[in-house]
Amino acid sequence: MTEIPEHLLKRSKERREAASGGTSSGSSETAPAVVSATSAVPQTVASASAAPPPPPPDPSYVVAANTRKKIPFWAMATLSLLPLWALMYLVSLSPEEKTVEGPMAKGAEIYGSCASCHGAAGQGGAGRVFSGGEVMKTFPKIEDMLNFVYTGSQAFVAAEIPYYGDPNREGGAHAPLSYNGNPMPMQGEKAGGGLTEYEILGVVCHTRYVLSGADRTSEEWIEEYETWCSPESEIFAALQGGSTSFDTIDKDFTMLPKPPTFVGSEARAATK
Repeated sequence: MTEIPEHLLKRSKERREAASGGTSSGSSETAPAVVSATSAVPQTVASASAAPPPPPPDPSYVVAANTRKKIPFWAMATLSLLPLWALMYLVSLSPEEKTVEGPMAKGAEIYGSCASCHGAAGQGGAGRVFSGGEVMKTFPKIEDMLNFVYTGSQAFVAAEIPYYGDPNREGGAHAPLSYNGNPMPMQGEKAGGGLTEYEILGVVCHTRYVLSGADRTSEEWIEEYETWCSPESEIFAALQGGSTSFDTIDKDFTMLPKPPTFVGSEARAATK
């Protein structure tokens, strides 16, 4: 077995010692750093302990408000229209007002210009009284009243006709200008007035069945009402359409159950 030279062993020992001494020195130099790092730990902990506490949790109602489902924007637009839909629904349920048509409706419209003389309710004034059946006493036949309203009382004076309407009237026949000397103005277009023939029929119907109070359902007056003044009156429709006139009406409606008699656009005596 070969022996290791002594000088090599000595060199090896010196190297180990040198190596061992370097490590010990490094450890002594490093130790303070470790201590320093360790001493810094309390400062970090202190800093961490000085941080503000976390905020308290939201109340339950706030959490519920934030987490519940929101209404879509299109639903909001729909909801805003609900009041309008409700109004339209109520309107659709409301009963439709009946529109009165025909001679009576037209007569109620026209009579406003007559009320200044005869009163809004036919109570009279500058002109004769219409209420209480007075009109029906004077004009038992509607054709005679239509003629007088069309021509006016001055035409009767000019034609030397001593009375208008029923000569056997209860209380006496009415002579032209016999009421306070006030004339009845002509109303028909040919006589110089401003009303058409169907408008005159309308105002006469209104006067007879509203102001004077004739019972349109009674046996005495129902036939006249149906022929002249009902909403279905063929005569009124023909006058309005221009297919007949006061001068030809007696010839144009001979087919009716009770044909009309002559009306005329010039003053004449009452029909017997």
